[in-house]
Amino acid sequence: MKTINRRSAIALGVTAAAVTPLFTLAAAAKVKKYGPKEGKEIAPGVRVVEVGTGNSDIPAYKSISIVDIVFQPGAAAPQMVMDNDMVCTIAAGEFTIKKADKEFKLKEGDVYTCSKGKTDEAANTSKVVGIHRIAVLIPA
Repeated sequence: MKTINRRSAIALGVTAAAVTPLFTLAAAAKVKKYGPKEGKEIAPGVRVVEVGTGNSDIPAYKSISIVDIVFQPGAAAPQMVMDNDMVCTIAAGEFTIKKADKEFKLKEGDVYTCSKGKTDEAANTSKVVGIHRIAVLIPA
């Protein structure tokens, strides 16, 4: 093993200090367990729960709205045309996503995007309640 000099020790300390808050934030970002009647039903076994809204520093967007789409096991959201650009993450469960030109499977922690004007369809293929956390980008 190589010896560690003062410069390496300082670099290691700064890196550890910078990364620690990120792990704390990730742990705090646990997804809430939703009751069967929370939010608004958009399809059988699929509900939308509004999480929050904030201003955007991205010039093309004035605000960002965060919503959770809660899917009961086996539930599916029918094909829909997206009203806005979105960044989606799978917060719980496993899903099959169908777009006009492709189909793919996602599991907890995976991220994908949806474009305004394009179609999207999702089905919870797991045996647990599935949650899509979506950042809806509201145009300026």
